[in-house]
Amino acid sequence: MTVTTETPAAPARPPRQSLPRKVFAVLRNTWRGLTSMRTALMLLFLLALAAIPGALLPQRSLNQSKVDEYIRNRPTLGPWMDRFELFDVFSSFWFTAVYVLLFVSLVGCILPRCYDHYKALRTPPVKAPRNLSRLPHHYAGADAESADEVIERARKELRGWRTVVQQGTRDGEVTLSAEKGYTREAGNLVFHLALVGLLAAVAAGKLFGYEGNVVVIANDGPGFCTTSPAVFDSFRAGNVNDGTGLTPLCVRVKNFKADYLPNGQAEMFTSDISYQSGADLASGTWRDTTIKVNHPLRVAGDRIYLQGHGFAPKFTVTFPDGQTRTESIQWRPDDATTFLSSGVLRIDPPGGMYPNEDERRKHQIAIQGLFAPTALLHGSLLTSAFPSMTDPAVAVDIYVGDTGLDTGRAQSLFSLDQEMIKQGRLLKEQRVNLKPGESATLSDGTKVTFDGAEEFVNLQVSHDPAQQWVLISALTMMAGLLVSLLVKRRRIWLRAYPDPDVAAEGKRRTVVEMGGLARTDQAGWGGEFDRLRERLLTENPGEK
Repeated sequence: MTVTTETPAAPARPPRQSLPRKVFAVLRNTWRGLTSMRTALMLLFLLALAAIPGALLPQRSLNQSKVDEYIRNRPTLGPWMDRFELFDVFSSFWFTAVYVLLFVSLVGCILPRCYDHYKALRTPPVKAPRNLSRLPHHYAGADAESADEVIERARKELRGWRTVVQQGTRDGEVTLSAEKGYTREAGNLVFHLALVGLLAAVAAGKLFGYEGNVVVIANDGPGFCTTSPAVFDSFRAGNVNDGTGLTPLCVRVKNFKADYLPNGQAEMFTSDISYQSGADLASGTWRDTTIKVNHPLRVAGDRIYLQGHGFAPKFTVTFPDGQTRTESIQWRPDDATTFLSSGVLRIDPPGGMYPNEDERRKHQIAIQGLFAPTALLHGSLLTSAFPSMTDPAVAVDIYVGDTGLDTGRAQSLFSLDQEMIKQGRLLKEQRVNLKPGESATLSDGTKVTFDGAEEFVNLQVSHDPAQQWVLISALTMMAGLLVSLLVKRRRIWLRAYPDPDVAAEGKRRTVVEMGGLARTDQAGWGGEFDRLRERLLTENPGEK
C-alpha cells in the first residue's frame, strides 16, 4: 500500500503596500498622535517649560545692554547660549515651533469633538436598560394610575431635561428616557476654543504690536511725539512691524508725585500729563489727564503706562568768557529704597569759544557721580536716607578734556568712557560734594554749579491690536471652565407597566421602576436621585 503525504501550503503573505499608501499611513498616524489631547497637554507643559529661560535670563527685546554684559561675563557659555536664542526666547525658532504645534494640536483635537457634540445633541436619549436594578441607583414601586399617566406626569416634571417616551416589550409597558447636563461638554469645548482664541490673540499682538519706552523730564517741557521709533529710548516692534505707521500721538509731562510710606516704600506714583491725538494734532488742542501705576491712558488704540521715575540733576557751567550752559539728564537709580542715583553729564563749550575743534574737544566738561534726594553724609561719603527729594545733594567728579562725544562710538548714558581716561585725554579736576546753589571752580576759571534736580518719568507706549480679544478669550475660558466643573451629566429611566398579578384579579395597578446613572463622578448624585424620585413618583398602590 502506498501512503501519500501532502505538504501543507504555506500561509499566504499579505500584499505589500505601495509607497504612497505607506506615506499616507505614516501621515495619518502622525496627525492622530499630534491631535490627541495627551499631546496637547504635553505641548502646553513644554511651552510653559520653554518660557522659563525668558524669565530667568536677560532678553534683547527688553535690555540689550544687560544681554551684552551677560555674554561678556561668560565668554565661553554666553555665545553658545546666544546661538540657541536663549536671549530671544519668545521670538526663537524653537519657542515658535512649540507654540504653532500646540495651536495645531488644539485645533485638530477640538474640531472633531465639536462635531461629535453636535451629533450627540441630535441623538435622542438612550433607551431604558432591560434590567434597571443593576444601575447604581434604583427604585421599584407601584402606582394606581395607568402606565401612560405615570410616564406623562413624570415627563412634565422633567423640565430642562431631554426626554423621549417609547413603548416597551411587555403589553402596556411604557418607558421614559431622560438626560441632562449636555452643557458640561459644551463648557469644556468653549474652554478649549477660548484657549485657542487666547493663543491666536497673543500671537497677533506679538506680530502686529509695538512697544516703546521713553524718559521724559516732568517739568511741562516739550515732551515727545510718536513720529518714529527714534524718539524712544528703547523700542520693540512686532515681527511683521517695521516700526513705521505708528499711531500719531504727542505727550507732555506736567508733573510727577510719589507717595511713600514712612519706611521709604513707594505707595503710589501719579503724573499729570497733556496729550494730543487724532484731530487734536491738527487743531493744536491739548487734553489734560492723570495717569498712575496700572492706570494707563488709553487713546487711539495705544496705552501709555507710567512705569517708573527717577531724578535728573541740573548743572550750570559758566565758562571763563562768561558764557553758560545749563544741562539736565536722568541718572540711574541704584537703590530702589532710597533712590541713590548715579550718572554722568557731558557738556560741550559754546561754539566759537576756542579757535579750532581740537582745542574745543580738550575743554569739554564731564560730571560723574552720585545724587541723593535726601542727603546723608558719613564724613565725606554721600548716601541717601529717603527716596523723596527733601534735601538733595551730589557727590561728583569733574573731568575736563575729550569726553568722546565726537568719536562716533556708542557710550553709556550713565558712565564715562574709561578708555578716554586711561589715555589721559580726559582728566579729573575735582571731587566735591555740592548742594543746590553751591559751585566748584576749576583751574581755568570754569565754574560748575549744582542747581538742584528735576524728576523724570519712564513712560511706555504700548500698542496691541488683539488685547481686547485676549481679555474676551480669558473671560470665556473661565466661564467654560466653571460650566464644565459645575454641571453634572446624568441620566434617568422610568419603566411603567401593568402588574400582571393584580390584572388577573380584574384590578389595576402599575408597576413603576426608576434607575439613575451619573455619567461623571459627582458627589451628591444619590441625594438628587432621591429628590427626583419623590417629585416624579407617588407611593399610591391603591386599587381601581
